[in-house]
Order: sequence, then structure tokens, then C-alpha cells
Amino acid sequence: MIGLAIFGAVSFYLLSLAIVSLPLGVAYAVWTGIGSAGSVIVGMLFFKESRDLKRIIFISCIIISVVGLKFVTN
Repeated sequence: MIGLAIFGAVSFYLLSLAIVSLPLGVAYAVWTGIGSAGSVIVGMLFFKESRDLKRIIFISCIIISVVGLKFVTN
């Protein structure tokens, strides 16, 4: 439980750093996208969740979108 609080605080801190150089909407989209994709990947690796091709394709779309947002943002 303490680890969750520490990682949550670090995550919010890193989000606040990102907002300095990125627009709020983009920073939040990237933050939530990384969190969503990361949760699914952890589930597949450690909790034996489905590794269905459709899941992998859609997670890849999230990751590609996050990278794309970085390229198109000043």
C-alpha cells in the first residue's frame, strides 16, 4: 500500500513536470494513455491475462498515439 502511494505521488510529480512543456490536454492524454497501456501490459505479463491479438493491436494504437502526440506538439 505504501508503494502505491509513493508511485502515485511520483506519477503526479512527473505529470506536473510535463505540464511545464506540454499543453495540459496533451500531457493528461499521454499520462492516462501510459497508465492504461501499462496496466494492461502488467496484467498480461504478471497476472496471466489474455494476450489476444486484438488486445495487443489496441494497446499498440495507444502507444503509437502517445508517440504521435509528442511529435505534433511544440
